[in-house]
Amino acid sequence: MEAFLVSTGIVALAEMGDKTQLLALVLAARLKKPLPICLGILAATLVNHACAAAVGQWITLHLGADAMRWILGVSFLAMGAWMLIPDKLDDDDAPKPARFGAFLTTTIAFFIVEMGDKTQIATVALAAKYSALAWVVAGTTVGMMLANAPVVYFGDKLTKIVPIKVVHIVCALIFAALGMAALLNLGEML
Repeated sequence: MEAFLVSTGIVALAEMGDKTQLLALVLAARLKKPLPICLGILAATLVNHACAAAVGQWITLHLGADAMRWILGVSFLAMGAWMLIPDKLDDDDAPKPARFGAFLTTTIAFFIVEMGDKTQIATVALAAKYSALAWVVAGTTVGMMLANAPVVYFGDKLTKIVPIKVVHIVCALIFAALGMAALLNLGEML
């Protein structure tokens, strides 16, 4: 259950102001079909994060505990630093008109934009840390939905209420604490 809760919290925080959250806002504004958009986000996230978690578990199986500790520590510290760099949606990343429908357009766009994104890399690291692959994928997916579904339904209203910069700083501090704990071999505390 710890894997689920930590994964949910980290991804929900990491997703605030992220490129995929901006994509959710754009899709909601353009397609105006919140349920198919949310279902597309769910489908893309499940597949993307399941693949990322599988990579994290593969890494764990093929490296020693000491090497894994260093990789996790440095990864979490890097994620913390990355959280301090705000994302923006480039014109190339913006979805084109929906010729495949809202669900398929969202699924494809989210899957592609999530490749190499903070939350995908966090999923790899979380799966490497916890041996509970299903709980990590469930947690990261719930975290993604907690961050994106309200944006799809409430759009600009939420982005004006939530201080994204503060959320990024808090998330960066959490990642930094996890990284330092891993590097200092405080595994029992994580």
